[in-house]
Amino acid sequence: MMIFGSGKAKHPEVTAKQLDQMLRSGVAAVIDVREQDEFSSGHIPGAINMPLSTFQPSRLPVTAGKKLVLACLGGKRSAMALDKCGVAQAAVDTHLAGGFDAWQSAGLPVER
Repeated sequence: MMIFGSGKAKHPEVTAKQLDQMLRSGVAAVIDVREQDEFSSGHIPGAINMPLSTFQPSRLPVTAGKKLVLACLGGKRSAMALDKCGVAQAAVDTHLAGGFDAWQSAGLPVER
């Protein structure tokens, strides 16, 4: 896991391949913060849609023992959602580097 970014809050990131392995191992759950229409057109299998426009850390699902990883299209909105989690002191701090674009570029499965 590497931390990218400079300036304000830095968030741990996982690559698409790392996230795929985490999902296969049952140790992660994905929260997709894209809007409903984007999510419907394709998303990471099993992802839960919680659009950034209405995102509330208090409404994140309880996933016993699983690490929540946020994802969007390119990484910007998931970082914004993580900023909200930090303010709310929610135990979510990781997002998908490069977002759904990186997931598709890695040739990983897409659910529609």
